Amino acid sequence: MAAATQELELFVREALLRGQSKEAIAQALGKAGWTPDQTRGVLDAYADVGFPVPVPKPRASLSAREAFLYLVLFATLYFAAWNLGSLLFDLINHFWPDPAVPEYAIVRLGSEIRWSTAALIIAFPVFVFMSHLITREVAKHPIKRLSPVRRWLTYLTLFIAAAVLVGDMTTLVYNLLGGELSTRFLLKVLVAALIAGSVFGYYLYDLRREEGEA
Repeated sequence: MAAATQELELFVREALLRGQSKEAIAQALGKAGWTPDQTRGVLDAYADVGFPVPVPKPRASLSAREAFLYLVLFATLYFAAWNLGSLLFDLINHFWPDPAVPEYAIVRLGSEIRWSTAALIIAFPVFVFMSHLITREVAKHPIKRLSPVRRWLTYLTLFIAAAVLVGDMTTLVYNLLGGELSTRFLLKVLVAALIAGSVFGYYLYDLRREEGEA
């Protein structure tokens, strides 16, 4: 696969050197069996500027600092989202108590609420700060938007959010078919759907905006 990609890159560069347009090169490669995504990825690596030889665009590179920033960003996102859900679940259990729950579990509820609140107080400001820092750096250097670690972690986040949504809706339908719906249950389903849906919607929008600007 790597050899084929290298061969494609050499062909595109040679064709551009001979004065062929990107459209003509894409058509020729399409007739040869290359997919539009494969050809677009190589053709987009060269800038549309008037110069005797093909001018490459700057490519995104991965640095240890960049990996650190994105790992902290997404780790605090997961941690904050989990503890927000936990806090809201505990508040639902507090205001809509289940008579079948033992007394020791009700007493423990207070410490669980304190832990979730403390986690949010620490994690959410860190997430906001890291988001601001990364957004500022991407504004200065737009090429960083194509960071490999950014794309991998974004797609991982979309996968996790989608899995939570599918599981949440499956649980809702399962209980609905069994006639076991309650206010507590419906509120918890809504909380999980809102948190996962918000994360999924935001990062999906971010990816589409990125592709539109590319």
